[in-house]
Amino acid sequence: MNSVLSNLKIQVNEKIYVKDPETSALGKKIIQESILLMDEIGFEDFTFKKLGERIGSNESSLYRYFENKHKLLLYLSSWYWGWMEYRMVLSTTNINDAMEKLKRAITIVTEKIEDDSATLHINESVLNKIIIAEFTKTLLTKEVDEENKEGFFLVYKRVINRIIDIIQEVNPEYGYAKSLASSIVEGSLHQHFLKDHLKTITNCNENNSPTQFYIDLAQKILRK
Repeated sequence: MNSVLSNLKIQVNEKIYVKDPETSALGKKIIQESILLMDEIGFEDFTFKKLGERIGSNESSLYRYFENKHKLLLYLSSWYWGWMEYRMVLSTTNINDAMEKLKRAITIVTEKIEDDSATLHINESVLNKIIIAEFTKTLLTKEVDEENKEGFFLVYKRVINRIIDIIQEVNPEYGYAKSLASSIVEGSLHQHFLKDHLKTITNCNENNSPTQFYIDLAQKILRK
């Protein structure tokens, strides 16, 4: 996969950015260091001024790529879900058994993420931590309906829709495929968060992963 990914460009809605950060060394540096800084101090304390100081660039130069930090978080989230979709397609292609296909899809969206060396300026392991902690901030805003119309969440919805299709393959009679698929994707982020911070209210831990939980849940719910 690494050789394929090295030539892959994850497509992000061009309305999210002012200038595509993938087109310049500075843009890639902004993405690389924003991931690390956001993980270190959190989205609330993250500012373009702090990022500019970190990369040795004027704050104004960052605004040539993104209007604000919300758009930057949207970009990081869109890239992440695009990467997830790509991995899911690779993992499930040519798998004829529907339940096996579903298990693979669930594994992709729920497993602990390791950094992929093929994408040198993006540490997927750290980005995954940001998505776990901060992704809801892209959705729970007053602008969500307008941003949805602009297609900002299209790739996130595509990931869920791919799982919906597989669930319907497993059990066409199950009436809650959409709710189950979105619960798996969103719920796994929450379970990872609980596992790391509020351990007394989840069964997920070092021995029982969110992946195991959601595969078990899907198998029992979809059993005919």
